[in-house]
Amino acid sequence: MTLSIRPAAAADLPLIAGLIRALAAYEKLAHEVRFDEAVLGEKLFGARPYAEVIIGELDGAAQGFALFFHNFSTFEGKPGIYLEDLFVQPQARGSGLGKAMLAHLAALAVERDCARLEWSVLDWNEPAIGFYKNLGARLMDDWTVMRVDGAALHQLGAG
Repeated sequence: MTLSIRPAAAADLPLIAGLIRALAAYEKLAHEVRFDEAVLGEKLFGARPYAEVIIGELDGAAQGFALFFHNFSTFEGKPGIYLEDLFVQPQARGSGLGKAMLAHLAALAVERDCARLEWSVLDWNEPAIGFYKNLGARLMDDWTVMRVDGAALHQLGAG
């Protein structure tokens, strides 16, 4: 079995959209997927890309993806990489593809002089938490994710 990781290209947009939907189904959040594929393509591959995607392949067939972007640590004075989503198709789990994609992102973070690679994980996803801990990741128990979206985002933005 041959593992490979490659940067996504605009032609991968339907693949990326399908993998996002598969991830949402796995997380029991399919009802939350609202993106317009053309808008997603513009945000990933347009004049001002907001995120990057890598595709994980086994024997030349796409079996996973990771979508990430840069954030910034004021305390470190350096950028970081935030992993928004990592997904490996169920039939490819255990192949080493997830670890290979995380290792690729860690190497990219080092190459780009980033202070950290970080992400969130659903608290019920014990297999993923165990997998991440085995790679050296640690839970940030003293932090809580906050979010403003939808009508509340528009209301806050309106002042």
